[in-house]
Amino acid sequence: MKACQAEGWPAEVAAVISNRPDAGGLQFAVEHGVATAVVDHKTYASREDFDAELARVIDSFAPDLVVLAGFMRILTPGFTARYARRMLNIHPSLLPAFTGLHTHERALEMGCKVAGVTVHFVTAELDHGAIVMQAVVPVLPGDDAKTLSARVLTAEHRIYPQSVRWFVEDALAWDGERVTHRDGAAQQLLLS
Repeated sequence: MKACQAEGWPAEVAAVISNRPDAGGLQFAVEHGVATAVVDHKTYASREDFDAELARVIDSFAPDLVVLAGFMRILTPGFTARYARRMLNIHPSLLPAFTGLHTHERALEMGCKVAGVTVHFVTAELDHGAIVMQAVVPVLPGDDAKTLSARVLTAEHRIYPQSVRWFVEDALAWDGERVTHRDGAAQQLLLS
C-alpha cells in the first residue's frame, strides 16, 4: 500500500482480508481508510467451506490481483484455479528449494552459502507456480535462523512491492508456465 501510493501505481488496495481477527494488517488498513474483512478459518467445518466463503468475500471487492502476505493456509485446488495467474505469494526461500515451513533452519542445516526469497503465482501445489522475482542473500558465518530470517525479510520488502507493481502495470508476460518481464527487467536481486 505504501509503495503504491508513494510511487503512483495505477492501482489501489481494495481491501485487507484476514483469516485471523488479530492480524496487524487489519489495523493498518483501518488506519489508512481501506476496507477490511475477517474470514476466520476456525469457524468452518472444511477447507472447501472456508475457501468458498473467502472467495465470496474477495470477489465482493472485485480485485484484479490477490496478494497473499503471512497467509499460512493451504488453499484448495478450486480456490487456486479461481484466481489462476492473478494471485501472488511470497516464500522465504529460493524456490523450488525448501518449500513449506522452517526454510531458514533447513537452509542452514544443508550448509547453503546463499538463501533468499521468491515471489510466485499461486497454484494448487504448495509453494510452486511461476516465479516472478527472486532475491538472493548471503548466508554469513555465525548465522542462525533468526539472523538469516531478518536478512531475507529485508529482501522480501524490496521484491514483493516490485512484483506487484509489475503486475498492475501489465509488465509481466507468460511464456507457457514461465513469467518474464516484458521489457527484460532483471527478475533477480543479489544482496550482499
